[in-house]
Amino acid sequence: MRTALTIAGSDSGGGAGIQADIKTMLANGVYAMSAVTALTAQNTEGVAAIMNSTPDFLAKQLDSIFNDIFPNAVKVGMVSEKELIQVIADKLIEYRPDNIVIDPVMVATSGARLINEDAINILKEKLFHVVDLLTPNIPEAEELTGLNVLNDDDMINAAKMIADEYNCAVLLKGGHNDKNANDILYFKGQINWYYEERINNPNTHGTGCTLSSAIAANLAKGYGLEESVKRAKKFVSCALSMMLDLGKGSGPIDHGFAIKNEFTD
Repeated sequence: MRTALTIAGSDSGGGAGIQADIKTMLANGVYAMSAVTALTAQNTEGVAAIMNSTPDFLAKQLDSIFNDIFPNAVKVGMVSEKELIQVIADKLIEYRPDNIVIDPVMVATSGARLINEDAINILKEKLFHVVDLLTPNIPEAEELTGLNVLNDDDMINAAKMIADEYNCAVLLKGGHNDKNANDILYFKGQINWYYEERINNPNTHGTGCTLSSAIAANLAKGYGLEESVKRAKKFVSCALSMMLDLGKGSGPIDHGFAIKNEFTD
């Protein structure tokens, strides 16, 4: 069985973070492992509290994983402290796993910055240079490039600028576009568009986590990058189309939509 590792924070509400990652990886046919960067007390209405892992404890989690069940792919999600980012970068350089996907969670849907400037600088200086694929949304691409991303040409320019800066592939997610959910993959100088109709579902909590984890899972299984993105996009669209409605706020999507057997009945 192929394996994948998520390095991210815990979401007590189950819709995002390592909970979404593990559900997604399992649903996409790989064995999931996790290194927890932070515990959060949160639900569909927001985050009440955060308790970060210590750098030493995070390092021990990663050593334990890499020295026993070496992952075929790694996904990195939100990390808010520069010391933790440095640990992740050091360990990825030390163990050199294949297929590193980073979801650079920096800017909330509301536009609020989720990590401070020092942490963003460490992300850019240390972590992004070891990655195979970055998956920023439009606000994050604007943060990384200084560009205003307003149309398709802007998305192409931003994706190319990020790819050239960090020598990696870039999937620029267009979900913040009011008209569609089209994404662009810039990979080895080639542009691939992934066209999706916007699904009218207000419950979108954890979609970025889910997409990056599904990509990592498919890379772990040996699919190429373009096919992995295609399969992951379809997975997220199907999960959204189930119209799961839990909680009082922006709820989770249905990660288990395709799991039907005697134990789920």
